[in-house]
Amino acid sequence: MNKLLILIIAILSIGTSLQAQLEPGAGNWKTWFISSGKDHRLPPPPAYKNEIGQVLLAQQELDSAGWQQLLYWNAGAPGYRWADMVNKLWMSDTGYNGALANMLVGVGIYDATIAAWDTKYAYNRPRPFTTDKRIKVYVPRPESPSYPCEYSVAAGVAVTVIGNYFPAMRDSVNKMAQQLMAARIAAGVAFPGDTRAGFELGKTIALKEIERTKGFTPATAWDGKMPQGPGVWKGKRPMFPLAGTNKTVVLESSSQFRPAPPPDFAKDMEEMKNYKQTFGTRANAFYWASNNFWFDALNQKIFEHNLHLNPPRAARLYAFTAIGSYDGFVACWDAKYAYWGQRPDQYDTTWRPLIPTPPFPGYPSGHAALSGLMGELYSYFFPADKVYFRKKATDAAESRFQAGIHFRSDNDVALELGRKVAAAIIQRAKRDGVAEASPLAKGGDR
Repeated sequence: MNKLLILIIAILSIGTSLQAQLEPGAGNWKTWFISSGKDHRLPPPPAYKNEIGQVLLAQQELDSAGWQQLLYWNAGAPGYRWADMVNKLWMSDTGYNGALANMLVGVGIYDATIAAWDTKYAYNRPRPFTTDKRIKVYVPRPESPSYPCEYSVAAGVAVTVIGNYFPAMRDSVNKMAQQLMAARIAAGVAFPGDTRAGFELGKTIALKEIERTKGFTPATAWDGKMPQGPGVWKGKRPMFPLAGTNKTVVLESSSQFRPAPPPDFAKDMEEMKNYKQTFGTRANAFYWASNNFWFDALNQKIFEHNLHLNPPRAARLYAFTAIGSYDGFVACWDAKYAYWGQRPDQYDTTWRPLIPTPPFPGYPSGHAALSGLMGELYSYFFPADKVYFRKKATDAAESRFQAGIHFRSDNDVALELGRKVAAAIIQRAKRDGVAEASPLAKGGDR
């Protein structure tokens, strides 16, 4: 009887151990700007027994400020806070590097996470809370080895990319990274050696990816030449006139899906002037002009599917979204400055739009292009919500017509452009060797 009981306990222990392995094969997933995760495997970790006392001391010294940092950095996947930060920086950036920085944070964290997962399962270092019963765990228990710390990996990438493209932020983001690493130690889920190694790995990957993407943005200044004649956009300082010359990641070129030239906007203008606004149409226009729906929706879905507890899968979603934003932006701006399509308040100078007109050509609509792209991308990754996301894409496009700053033609071609870019990115996702989390995303009509 005792032998049987021991056998049952042993079998259960093995099963529990296997269940605690989170994505043990993620170290083999296909990367973007590095050769592979294995090529960046770290040397063996130091003996953790020498670091147990440091973890205990960190927990003993936790004060209210420390608890705030612990709770702040534990929210979401390792890249969540950094993706939110660079997304906002990009939206406020007036140069050409904002979109590139946003893309590199997403892709860099993914590539570095894959490298980290290769190292984790090469050495299987235990988490602090499993090595000494005095160590408490103050966050959800990670189901992966401790070395290197995945949150520190993300911090190393983000600090390096943000510091490179937004140098005024360098000191601030470095301080934040130190707070993050201290928080992971105090939480009982990482040894100091795990955080140091993770941070350095993230920095190394980010530097390689910054070097790899040199030349992605224009090296020369815009010559200031604008087309003349009827039907073209006119303005003093057009924004991002060379963005369409950026090198793309998935697309063969920025012009791969360039739409046909814009039509004469006479019918579009007549439709706009005859459009009957309602409270709902105005609300839709203001909503999409003032909210970053797609980033918020991605985070919501990651939380709903508990993918924030799965760093490799969360990083993959952030990476594909960042690449979609980048390639979609470049493709849309290629078309904008290929045609210099006129805005409604230029076509008819008596027209007064509901919101200020952006300082760049109208055809095709940027909001509609990126929404068409994200609607399809999210429908692939979260197929149960495809009707919802596709409806949101059309709502976003319609909002620009309702706001009076885009003709319907601008929106229609932009939605199609975005969907084509998304289709190319989805094909890349199907070839990266990762089984989708949802069984509904394995092909077929979504």
